[in-house]
Amino acid sequence: MEWVSAENVVAVCTAVLGVLASAAALWYERRVPRRKRIGYRVQLDTPIGGDARGGRANVRTGLFRETPGVDMSDGTLVLLRIENDGSQSIADNDYTGIDLHGLTVEFEDRTIQGVAVTQPSGAEHLMDHFTPAAGMRHTDNRLYLPRVPLNRGQHFKLLVLLTGGGVGRAVRISGGIRDGEVMPNRSTTPDEKPPLFSRPARVITVLMTVCVVALAAIIVVRKDAPPIGCERGTLRVTGSTAFAPVAREAAQKYMKDCPGSHIQVEAHGSNAGLDDLVREGARTDTKGGGSPGVIALSDGPRPKQYAQLREDRVAVSVFAVVVNDRLPVRDLSLTDLRRIYRGEIRDWSHFGGPRTPRRPILLVSRNASSGTREIFQRRVLDGLEPANSSRDCATPDFPTAPVVRCELTSTEAVLDAVARLPGAIGYSELRSGTSLKGVRRLSIDGSAPSVDEIGDSAYPYREIEYAYTYGRPPADSLASSFLTYLGRGGGQEIIRTHGHLPCATPKGLRVCGEG
Repeated sequence: MEWVSAENVVAVCTAVLGVLASAAALWYERRVPRRKRIGYRVQLDTPIGGDARGGRANVRTGLFRETPGVDMSDGTLVLLRIENDGSQSIADNDYTGIDLHGLTVEFEDRTIQGVAVTQPSGAEHLMDHFTPAAGMRHTDNRLYLPRVPLNRGQHFKLLVLLTGGGVGRAVRISGGIRDGEVMPNRSTTPDEKPPLFSRPARVITVLMTVCVVALAAIIVVRKDAPPIGCERGTLRVTGSTAFAPVAREAAQKYMKDCPGSHIQVEAHGSNAGLDDLVREGARTDTKGGGSPGVIALSDGPRPKQYAQLREDRVAVSVFAVVVNDRLPVRDLSLTDLRRIYRGEIRDWSHFGGPRTPRRPILLVSRNASSGTREIFQRRVLDGLEPANSSRDCATPDFPTAPVVRCELTSTEAVLDAVARLPGAIGYSELRSGTSLKGVRRLSIDGSAPSVDEIGDSAYPYREIEYAYTYGRPPADSLASSFLTYLGRGGGQEIIRTHGHLPCATPKGLRVCGEG
């Protein structure tokens, strides 16, 4: 289907994960043991002579003993529910009060005349704790409760007869619970259970779920909506042939995602690309300044004469020395490689023993504009390659040539020639070296070329890939947007696919920072 793309799949997965995370958070809040909690709430506060939700409260019910001489004209009844609404059971030793004392109930501006404990449903054994011997007592406006053990979800109710104040006065419970808390909760009816989750928790969960689902819907349904950061315009990407497959795929993906953008990739070699960028920048300067819509990709840092160019480190590239796969050689030392390119070793029989058939060594190289060649000379040979001596890469143009060496204009041409010529040796970026038949990569001093081993092995033939612009392009330009996409956006996966290590990854940051 058309909507199936990396961004859309990620968005849908994000939505699914967000919904699952919301459900997990709710389950965790309810099921996973956390802090212990005792909650309390006033379910009834009414005058003795008043109508309490359709029923008339009567003090002469046998629940209270009559107190002689006490004026009950301002008497009130309070029904107080105390419950374990946490996720752990509370034992008698969890209370931190003094002696037998567990919790203290304080009735503001009222005096306690009597207290009755209702029979807890399903927990009749709790009644044994509400005795003076267990710590149950009251004085003035304070009621002292014993250390009542409560399993999760258990509760008890207190019916308290009060005088001296009107209904609606504050009722507070204080006390300490080890690793827990005593808090008021809310209920609108006498028997309604308190909310399972707090209102903020419910609101946050709903909003999170709505947001992640909306994100997925916007990306999947609105196919015509370009991603954030898209810019319109024309851009030309030139330079490295080794990095050109990455640039081409990234350009195609960017243009597909960002209508109105046009990116042309022209790979003619790192040095040729830098020269092209400088020329374009000079033309722009004569017309009033500004950064041209050109990016030059380079295998390695720019020469010193291009000081006006601004660099972005994009990736780490690993390069490989390759030979025709009919040769028995699989590893060469740096010393032997340098001797080959100096013309001191001219035949492959030098590495295979006396019974190995003689096969002249043919050097297949890149031309002077190639960054891959410059890196090979600097990091492997520690010097220059010999002069070009062959046009067909198989025979010397003159008999006195110390080596047979040709120069080709692209990585693909080098790999094709090495695969075609039995005695050929050359070099290329890593991914191309693994995908062409007839070619074998060589280890150098026992270290194989591998992106996974970058920074952990002594393999020398590697370099940072740079993206250069003429000065700093405007933030709203296509050049700036594409650089962000290539280095930190969706282009990172493309870079990995082609066998490079993005500089923006944790390991890439370390390797790219080393230079």
